[in-house]
Amino acid sequence: MLAVLAAATVACSNGEPEKKQELTEREKDSVFARSRIPGAKAVGTALRNADSATARTNRLQTADTTP
Repeated sequence: MLAVLAAATVACSNGEPEKKQELTEREKDSVFARSRIPGAKAVGTALRNADSATARTNRLQTADTTP
């Protein structure tokens, strides 16, 4: 019975290991910013500042195109 189960498992596998999804640079930085590593707080601050600048730019562009 065990041999049949093992044979079925081998026959059903595609032979390729599952690929792990790679993190984006932003996701890696976010994980680093939440760590306790020295300098991680600065990375978090930089991410927040970048988000703020992007949001401000989007607001200004919307204000320019809206009559």
